[in-house]
Amino acid sequence: MGELRADWRLRLRREDAHGPVCGAGVLVDQYTALTCAHVVRRPDAVMWLEFAENGGLEPVSARVMSGGWLPEGADGEDVAVLRLDSPRPRARRAPLETGIRGGMEVYATGYAAGFDDGMSLWGRIGGASGERVQLDAVTRSEVVRAGFSGAGVCTRPEEGRPARVVGLVVSWRGDLGASLPEDNRLSFSYLIPVGRIAELSPVIAELTGPGAWDHGFEERLERWFDDPDEDPVKITVVEPGSGKERSLRQLAHRARIVHRGGASRPELIDHALEQVTFPPGEYLAYWDWLRGAKGMPARAADRAPQRPVTVLVDGLDQEPQPGPLIEILGRSRVFGFRLLLVFRQEGGPGWAASRDLLLRPALLRHADTLLDRLQRAEFSRAIRRDIVDSASLGSVTETADRHRATRRLLDDVRDPQQQLNRLRTLIRTVRADLSRCGDR
Repeated sequence: MGELRADWRLRLRREDAHGPVCGAGVLVDQYTALTCAHVVRRPDAVMWLEFAENGGLEPVSARVMSGGWLPEGADGEDVAVLRLDSPRPRARRAPLETGIRGGMEVYATGYAAGFDDGMSLWGRIGGASGERVQLDAVTRSEVVRAGFSGAGVCTRPEEGRPARVVGLVVSWRGDLGASLPEDNRLSFSYLIPVGRIAELSPVIAELTGPGAWDHGFEERLERWFDDPDEDPVKITVVEPGSGKERSLRQLAHRARIVHRGGASRPELIDHALEQVTFPPGEYLAYWDWLRGAKGMPARAADRAPQRPVTVLVDGLDQEPQPGPLIEILGRSRVFGFRLLLVFRQEGGPGWAASRDLLLRPALLRHADTLLDRLQRAEFSRAIRRDIVDSASLGSVTETADRHRATRRLLDDVRDPQQQLNRLRTLIRTVRADLSRCGDR
């Protein structure tokens, strides 16, 4: 049914971090949030945004961005686009959906009086009411009320597809004008669709466009960060201004070390050594080795952190001299560092060297490591099944042995790209065999 909690759902307080709860909001990227203009009240107000469903994220102040004040009236629809005073990249943004249709089952979570931790109400999309859309509740007690303004209206989660935000709650109306929905004979909730907000705000239009995000790239990148069995060195091309670049910015915080092309290489060395435990008095020895001035200290590989450190080099081809940087990265591999190398264009400066000095050697060693694990896994499985005897010792690891033969042939492939293609195929096959052996 989807995630029970959502980072993007915001609880808002006005002017003061400890002030009363005044409404809800939606985080649409690490810098930007949406709420109702009537929740903010004034275009110069300071709002406090709380991640009510993720206590690990710090509250943050926010202000109406330039062009983001869209109050109810001829030129607006009761919307405020907020700019966070400091970004929250660790928070998952709301998946926005510009499509909306009648009869769609939806829900919203708000912060009504007595429900500061949130309450959720369900309904169905009704008809249009001007630029707003009517939201039909099952009962009058499920009509939205004060504290729901600015809440994201979400679709029902489906298998394999998360809930999407299709609009913001903006108001409710009762036919008798009573203060509570249930005290009226007829009561309805109203929302403003995300598509309409995108028409009013260029910022939201950009974030909801067809190429705004590269979801496939995000999934692959999250898998790479999550799984240490993924390739230890990954090279990718991210064009400036693309949805892929926006997705990278959202996930860059997951790297332990981030180095921008053209930034200080000594600073990169310092950040790398912060991740390593070495004997007292040997910092300079390791520093000089990483920059290439001296030989590798004895047993440097033993200093590798328990959990692999991920390093993002963003814009390697923007490095004026990529050679020395690539050499530093190659030496850092002794510590087991995993490298994500981002180029702005394929074949840019440092491309061939990164492939030949970082990617291929790392994948060859990775294949050998996986093959060792597969051999041990096959042998352990054979022991558990009690099928190992003097006649079968050579056959219980036949899958690993067959893959080792393929691995040896790779050393004779002279074309770098052909070798890489075959190597990746071998690694995928070995990982699948490991999974079947219960080694994942």
